[in-house]
Amino acid sequence: MAEPLRYIVIEGPIGVGKTSLAQKLANEFDSELLLEKADANPFLASFYQNPRQYALPVQLHFLLQRSQQAQDFRQSDLFRGSYIADFMVEKDRLFAQLTLNSDELALYRQIYQHLTLDAPKPDLVIYLQAPVGTLRERISQRGIAYEQQIRDDYLQGLSESYTRFFYDYDDSALLTVNTQSVDLINDADDYQAILEKITHIHSGRHYFNQSSFAI
Repeated sequence: MAEPLRYIVIEGPIGVGKTSLAQKLANEFDSELLLEKADANPFLASFYQNPRQYALPVQLHFLLQRSQQAQDFRQSDLFRGSYIADFMVEKDRLFAQLTLNSDELALYRQIYQHLTLDAPKPDLVIYLQAPVGTLRERISQRGIAYEQQIRDDYLQGLSESYTRFFYDYDDSALLTVNTQSVDLINDADDYQAILEKITHIHSGRHYFNQSSFAI
């Protein structure tokens, strides 16, 4: 019998629904919920108003936050429970490469190399995708004031960065979900379908959309 999934990560671009799904799965599996805590970054709101001026401080704050999160996670006991997270530590580099200029990125990489970011590898990563129009609509619906200033070209670049990252990702089992075609939060049938999919995944690459229901 396959081992149960003890550590599941939900990932994807801003507005795709990571936290909502993580919260729902944590309740479903009676797992500890690990959240990104983006609101704790004091530079984030200013970054969306003036990306060029605040790109470096917002990124360094996230990098230090990830380092602390990784350290805390290493001290937890994955064999005594299960965890659902709405972020993975490696995602920090995606944002850095997208927002920093060459000199800032060089500085970021130097600091990155001196920090320990070796969090445990997930048993499963659920990668949520959606087109920019869908992301924009969801960002508007959740009504966080500073997020309304996010530009479409930034969302597009971020989505493309995630696509490239997961194209070669093989550190753990990967389930890619097209969230434009399913509603994992409000549609009971969609949610039950992905639960069924998750319980049968233990390795490899998998895909979930409306056409996958019969699989």
